[in-house]
Amino acid sequence: MSDASGVRAGRGRDRDTEGRARNARPRDGLGRPLPYGAEGVARQPEGVVRTPEETVTEAQALLDAGKPFHAHEVFEDAWKSGPEEERALWRGLAQLAVGLTHAARGNVAGGARLLRRGAGAVEAWASATGRDRPYGLEVTGLVGWARELAAAVERDAATVDARAWAPLLRGARS
Repeated sequence: MSDASGVRAGRGRDRDTEGRARNARPRDGLGRPLPYGAEGVARQPEGVVRTPEETVTEAQALLDAGKPFHAHEVFEDAWKSGPEEERALWRGLAQLAVGLTHAARGNVAGGARLLRRGAGAVEAWASATGRDRPYGLEVTGLVGWARELAAAVERDAATVDARAWAPLLRGARS
């Protein structure tokens, strides 16, 4: 049995049409697996090559919609398909989105750790390259946002609202 993405579900591990392991279970807006047959949120297609500007715009729309897990997948595509010298930037941005995902799922330690790791990666990349606004990204603001959220998550030890905490990637609504 295959779902709309061509992933075969059934006995053993779910596999895509190339035979790679791929979970066919539907997912909620924070990327958590739901039972087979449940109504889930449409997944982001994988392996999409976008311009950096398209990546930032699409990720912001997903963050604004309270879907940081999906935004992480967009950043991951940029990390995997972009030029080598930008991979640390996109990987750091993916970590920020995953950190927000974990904080929204109630994983205090993991969320805070990933937010700080992503902030450090983005900050280090900007410092090493001398680019503090690549593709309009507000690096200083993102780093501050991530560290503020990490502190709030640890202080309150509570689940956060992903939509309410969505960062402004460009420092303003795009």
